[in-house]
Amino acid sequence: MATRRGLTLRTELRMHDKTVTTCASAARSLSPALWVLVVIAITINLRPFLTAIGPLGNAIRDTTGMDLRVLSWLTLLPMALMGVGAWLAPAAWARLGARTAISASLLLIAIGCALRLAGANVTTLLITSALCGAGVALVQGILPGVIKRQSPHAVAPMMGLYSCALMGGGALGAQISPLAVQAGWTWQSALALWAVPALLAIPLAWHALRRIDVPTPRASTAAPASSDTGWLMRRARTWLLMACFGLINGGYAAVVAWLAPYYQAHGWSAARSGTLVAILSIAQACAALTLPALAARRIDRRPWLAFTMLCQIIGYAVLVWAPDAVPVLNAIVLGIGLGGCFALMMVVALDHLPSPAQAGALNALMQGGGFILASTAPWVIAQLHASTGSFRAGWIYQLCAVLVVCVLTARLSPARYATVMQAPHP
Repeated sequence: MATRRGLTLRTELRMHDKTVTTCASAARSLSPALWVLVVIAITINLRPFLTAIGPLGNAIRDTTGMDLRVLSWLTLLPMALMGVGAWLAPAAWARLGARTAISASLLLIAIGCALRLAGANVTTLLITSALCGAGVALVQGILPGVIKRQSPHAVAPMMGLYSCALMGGGALGAQISPLAVQAGWTWQSALALWAVPALLAIPLAWHALRRIDVPTPRASTAAPASSDTGWLMRRARTWLLMACFGLINGGYAAVVAWLAPYYQAHGWSAARSGTLVAILSIAQACAALTLPALAARRIDRRPWLAFTMLCQIIGYAVLVWAPDAVPVLNAIVLGIGLGGCFALMMVVALDHLPSPAQAGALNALMQGGGFILASTAPWVIAQLHASTGSFRAGWIYQLCAVLVVCVLTARLSPARYATVMQAPHP
């Protein structure tokens, strides 16, 4: 039995070395600087359509007659579709290839944003939110696996860059759209302008991904078809990762949807409240870029995860009990917690399996279930607001969610990754 286990271990190591060698060879086909530019150009388009809504919420409600519960669907619907689409991403990668799937997704985001020019009614806004959410879903489900294949020796810093660009795009959406309205644009055109960077990213992504040897998951020699995710769904760890990712991103969804309206209820203007969301998003981006790089020194990411949880606890506590005390500083602290935790959870999911195809599939499943869970947070907070007349109960709800994640992440010991996943052999 011991001999058999030794042979199995040696086989796994040879397969892993072969996978890394193949990935490194692919990585040489594209310069590091161009690869960084491609990741940023693609990822920066995944949040502006979402973060621009909150600061413009009052203008949208005045035009369309929405109440807060209906307005919450402009965040809930795309995030739920991000979840469903992430589950479909491995199959899309296998059928279409990364190049076609990502380029088509960017086109979908551009179309969804552009159609908001005609968005002075609830139906159009919901349809455009769905289009953007579907496009984002495939990119988020495919790109992390491509990053692991293209940058096998720099997964943590590259996922930090990915997360930084994600949050940075959110900062742009929260700041530029309300400033455009302040300058005389309609809120519809201020939302539609985000079609432009998505369109600009398409030819870059199409050209660069053609130069990378990115085989579909079915072509991987180190894993079974990645679109066959049944074995991952049978692992309790997959569901634990979904829960952690979902509860944390529920906080992000809640902040994106309601932080600006919360401070507008305290007398802030749309532009000023948008600046606060932008500051929070910049802090998210900085944390997403730096914390995975710091955490790369050790395979155990839990100490850094604990730090991000503490930041979130402080942030939500201040929103509940002292919202007007230090709003900018608190936005920075909360942003560090949310952005750092998002990036570290993406890295942790990729850490669980050596094969890029398998790790990418696990990451997609985590995002799928996580975003579906996260999508409910804005609606829950809108319901609590309707019942209590304020957002305070909603921030308490998010504070409790972080405490739950603190308990769950304590179980993410890297020493048990191989045991809890037990990846099947080809």
